[in-house]
Amino acid sequence: PFQTLTAPAPFADETSCQCQAPHEKLTIAQARLGTPVDRPVRVYADGIFDLFHSGHARALMQAKTLFPNSYLLVGVCSDDLTHKFKGFTVMNETERYEALRHCRYVDEVIRDAPWTLTPEFLEKHKIDFVAHDDIPYSSAGSDDVYKHIKEAGMFVPTQRTEGISTSDIITRIVRDYDVYARRNLQRGYTAKELNVSFINEKKYRFQNQVDKMKERVKNVEEKSKEFVYKVEEKSHDLIQKWEEKSREFIGNFLELFGPDGAWKQMFQERSGRMLQAFSPRQSPNSSPTRGRSPSRSPSPPWVFNKASPPSSPKAASASLSSMSEGDEDEK
Repeated sequence: PFQTLTAPAPFADETSCQCQAPHEKLTIAQARLGTPVDRPVRVYADGIFDLFHSGHARALMQAKTLFPNSYLLVGVCSDDLTHKFKGFTVMNETERYEALRHCRYVDEVIRDAPWTLTPEFLEKHKIDFVAHDDIPYSSAGSDDVYKHIKEAGMFVPTQRTEGISTSDIITRIVRDYDVYARRNLQRGYTAKELNVSFINEKKYRFQNQVDKMKERVKNVEEKSKEFVYKVEEKSHDLIQKWEEKSREFIGNFLELFGPDGAWKQMFQERSGRMLQAFSPRQSPNSSPTRGRSPSRSPSPPWVFNKASPPSSPKAASASLSSMSEGDEDEK
């Protein structure tokens, strides 16, 4: 079992690994208990294994784990037997042998296995039990090729995996033949290798060119959508930034030139200063000069006559006394 994980399983005709203990007939109950202890239970599974898939591997896994201590031998039928009793295969016998050798559950591969198991074959390989699904397998003129194995108590059933089989895979290939033919032509296979006529070859190549153009157009559309998305995203960011700057500019303008802005206050202050500079303050209403006649506006007592200034202090005192007498007369 350890070799199945590190190296391909050996072929039966090339291996020296033989069961050394006497081949005693075992019951299923004994095999399930893991007896005999001196040798593993030898389980045999056979088939065509064309286009080896997970359904095949799952069946072999079940055969391998039927008993606690088992040794799985897998028989693979040759091309001659398979083409005679079942039909043409996709993989040849060498490819099918190699596919089984690299399955982790297989301990030994028997090439050119018989279509119907004979007592001589079972004795030669010291087979204890045969594992296969329980559906009767009619072939080679028999309703069930495993009938005599079941009657001998050597048959152990396994379960089929639904949804996967070699026939299903071939059906998909036939159904999508044009797709696969076009794909292989594109990968470098010739029309002769694909058994494709000259007209179909040109048709497939033309369809490949059309598909390439569609793919290019699709790529351009995706790139243009991506570009438009980026432009829209950037324009949205620019508009948002412009709105923020606009609000900031309008706020600054209103703070400066608004009804209560700094510019109005500064203008009012400067206007007040100019008015004070151009128009001095008016005299109060109780001033004695408002009752006087406009024709007579005597000069203040401290204003001297420019034509004849006083020649001496005595003369100046005399003039002041005369001015005071004049004022009394007016009153």
